[in-house]
Amino acid sequence: MNRVAAIASRLAPTLSLRTPQIPCGSGLARDSDRSSTTTLTGLLLCLITTTTLAAEPDLRIQSRLQPTDSVMVGGILELQLDVLTDSWFTDAPTLPVLKLPGALVLPPDGHAEHINQTLDGKSFNGMRYSYRITPNLAQGFDIPPLTVQATPGQASTQLSAQSQPLHFTAAQPPGFNPGEPVLVAQGLRFTQTVVNSATPLKVGDSITRQLTLQADGALAMALPAPSLADVTGLSRYPKNPHISTLDDGRGNFIGGQRIDTVTYRIDTEGHHELPPITLKWWDASSQQTRTAQVPAVTFEAAANSAYKPVFSITDDLKKLGQQSRLHLSGHRLGLLALLLLVGLAGWFSRPFIQRAYLAAQTRRRARHTAWLQSADCAWRQIPAQIEGKPAQLSALYLWARRRRLGLKLGNLDPRLHDLLRGCYSRQSTEDQALRQLKKSLATLQKQAEPRNAACPPALRPLNPVREKDFP
Repeated sequence: MNRVAAIASRLAPTLSLRTPQIPCGSGLARDSDRSSTTTLTGLLLCLITTTTLAAEPDLRIQSRLQPTDSVMVGGILELQLDVLTDSWFTDAPTLPVLKLPGALVLPPDGHAEHINQTLDGKSFNGMRYSYRITPNLAQGFDIPPLTVQATPGQASTQLSAQSQPLHFTAAQPPGFNPGEPVLVAQGLRFTQTVVNSATPLKVGDSITRQLTLQADGALAMALPAPSLADVTGLSRYPKNPHISTLDDGRGNFIGGQRIDTVTYRIDTEGHHELPPITLKWWDASSQQTRTAQVPAVTFEAAANSAYKPVFSITDDLKKLGQQSRLHLSGHRLGLLALLLLVGLAGWFSRPFIQRAYLAAQTRRRARHTAWLQSADCAWRQIPAQIEGKPAQLSALYLWARRRRLGLKLGNLDPRLHDLLRGCYSRQSTEDQALRQLKKSLATLQKQAEPRNAACPPALRPLNPVREKDFP
């Protein structure tokens, strides 16, 4: 408090407050100055104290179950969630989603009840929201803590608070077997409406049966569907049910409503009957099992010679199914199984096939490389080089080298002496010598083979002549 007074005393000279001008020498002036300073300090103390003592608003969540004891399977249990603050709400709070396995949960529909409470000596106001729960199984249910977010007035940020966890148990109503659909209601109304397409009814006409089920104190999504079975001589065409919530006109929940509509087309003449429909339910008011029933509908249908039956979807689907059915003989089935086995074997043997293919490619490249380095490959290039312009003898030298005949062509055949003499003498007869050489190639190869075969590999000469390979 002394610190606040010090701050006020520093701020007091900065405020310009005009006071009546009184001579400074008089005591009245001194008293007036002291009174003004005291008043100003008090005002500043009030303002600073109010601002300093202002705190964040409080947000509290309260939850309870109605009824507090156990509930019947198929009945409604209400979870009330109170959202309270000691300030005011600037916007609607954000409510969590509640999911319970084995139960239907209807979240709040936006309508809320305004409430006021006093907690810890403070006044709180807020809204009460209701979750409606319908258990489908006879067991215990645990409701976890629910987190609510809201922004009360004077709050600097959005606040959040949690409710306390709750537990309840659902019991099976007497007279109902486990797993049997159970409808629990405070009151029930089960009615039907029948509309004929013509009077009197004939073959080809239709009759519409509408069943309306209204249950007080029951969720609309929990209402069971009536049994609408097929009737001999009639074609049944059901429609999607219409499910809605009943209220009192002011948004307050009353119960649920389900409307089922089915149309029957008359296919044969004579007497027809739509069977009665019985519904078993549990009366929560009297705590006993009751049944509701709509009576059977009987009518006569006369023959209609002008009526042509429309196609039957069921029969057409059966015919289409028979036409599209695949017939396989034993031979084809065996062949299909064999192809399947071959395909599987090929699939699983892919790595082995790939390795064998790569090995074959490697051997093929090795054979090709050996062929390019052989004497036969060089021999096949000799005729083309002799006919070339200018003629070349590099293939002939290469062949002689690979046949290990040496590089002195004159030692191979006397005609090679004539070739060399014709190529390098003063009077060149190269063309004539080349033609003679081309004619004697076959003889030259035959002479080289036995000579080469008869001469086994000898020791390397003391002064070997360097043999140069030609491309």
